[in-house]
Amino acid sequence: MQIRDPRIQDVPKIHELINSFAEMDRMLFASMASIYENLQIFKVAELDGVVVGCCALKVLWKDLAEIKSLAVDKSHSGKGIGRALVIACMDKARALGLEKVFTLTMEPVFFEKAGFKRVEKAALPMKVWSDCTECPKQDHCDEIALECIL
Repeated sequence: MQIRDPRIQDVPKIHELINSFAEMDRMLFASMASIYENLQIFKVAELDGVVVGCCALKVLWKDLAEIKSLAVDKSHSGKGIGRALVIACMDKARALGLEKVFTLTMEPVFFEKAGFKRVEKAALPMKVWSDCTECPKQDHCDEIALECIL
């Protein structure tokens, strides 16, 4: 398995991965346009020449970034691909000089195993909530907030 920066030709697969989880109400949908516009924030996992996972690191402020859009093809779950993607994003965050990374997730145990700690959503700065304006669950969010101090 290789974790790498994505290429333009990876966008349809990233789109498919993200939206397959969105269809199960596990994350927000992403348009092809938004993936193209934000391609530089993604990492992908490639196995035997096929993209099988993706994850993004979105910088929000001088000391804060979000790990988002973590998706691994269901046929490859449980193989450490998600963990490798999160580690790659955390390494990128450190290289950028960030102090803290957070995530909003429905899989808190996965992130706790990667060193994240649960926090109250209210403790996160308002900048965090920009994606929430487009979420149909904004008034009854079921995601759990976690953060990792770098």
